Amino acid sequence: MNTSQRLAEMGQSIWYDNIQRGMLENGEMAGMIARGEIRGVTSNPSIFMNAMTKTGGYDAELVPLAAAGHSAEEIFWELAVEDICAAIDLFRPLHEATNGGDGFVSLEVNPVLAHNTAATLSQAKSLWQRVDRPNLMVKIPATLEGVPAITAALAEGINVNVTLIFSRKRYAEVMDAYLSGLEQRVAAGKPIDSIASVASFFVSRVDTNVDERLQNIISAGGPQADEAANLLGKAAIANARLAYADYKQVFDSERFARLKAAGARVQRPLWASTSTKNPAYSDVMYVDELIGPDTVNTVPQNTLIALLDHGTVQPTLEQGLDEAQAVIDRLAALGIAMDDVTAQLEREGVQSFADAFAALLASLEKKVASTA
Repeated sequence: MNTSQRLAEMGQSIWYDNIQRGMLENGEMAGMIARGEIRGVTSNPSIFMNAMTKTGGYDAELVPLAAAGHSAEEIFWELAVEDICAAIDLFRPLHEATNGGDGFVSLEVNPVLAHNTAATLSQAKSLWQRVDRPNLMVKIPATLEGVPAITAALAEGINVNVTLIFSRKRYAEVMDAYLSGLEQRVAAGKPIDSIASVASFFVSRVDTNVDERLQNIISAGGPQADEAANLLGKAAIANARLAYADYKQVFDSERFARLKAAGARVQRPLWASTSTKNPAYSDVMYVDELIGPDTVNTVPQNTLIALLDHGTVQPTLEQGLDEAQAVIDRLAALGIAMDDVTAQLEREGVQSFADAFAALLASLEKKVASTA
């Protein structure tokens, strides 16, 4: 039994944060599923940018689409939806075997729409109808404007992967959005037992940001330098563990119990951005330290390889909650407020995905022009 399978027995699903046409066509992804290494797939504009612009796997289909007069954005969605559908079909047996618990593939709405509630909802509905498969999850960013779109999409019966969550405050709003969407369906007499959702709580980027702030304190010297050094690499795990405690409180509540009686599932926390950015830290740090029931960890290729090779399997997610809060308090005492950190990360995350989408379209436009 491999590490991913052992994690699944403990209630944590490993999803793969990567998709390319080549791995769909050469049997690579099918093999990963068959071996129990992955139980779902997530995608984002950066992943598609790398797949479509740095490989030639899409050129054969791109050329006739361009010749037919399709715009770069139309071509992107045609190719992306084909990949997503192919992956979804590979995962369909797992989705059925787990009674809709796993086997999901996520496709993100255009990140340029992150601050437009109506446009985000409209595209979420369009993608849901276009893919037309029960194990699709539509990714919607957890911006201030994205939250009401999440509620509305769930009320429409759409599976939602809520992405770009950094702060516990925004996470609380996301959980409320999930419950509100289900409550609206119940009030309308519609079923909720087949609706699935995950809340993608980003991890490693928190340490990248906080560690940079800590290094500035260390470089300045003085009485706070040692304390700052002792806090390096601790913020992200602390933030995530406290978020999981928030999750348990919400989904142990009477409010959710009423929905559960109507067939509702929990909205699983999904640990995202789990590749280790700092080579001084363990390459499985953001997996090993966040293992707990009813969770998902979505990992890129290098992290998956490392996990299968030397990841450990033990319940760590609920360990050291007092220590986790102490880390946040100690950071605040140094002038590093998590609200400031997470607000910056949300802005940067939305912009990063929007930039990747723009770069992708620009690259596709060049390819379209070269075929003219």
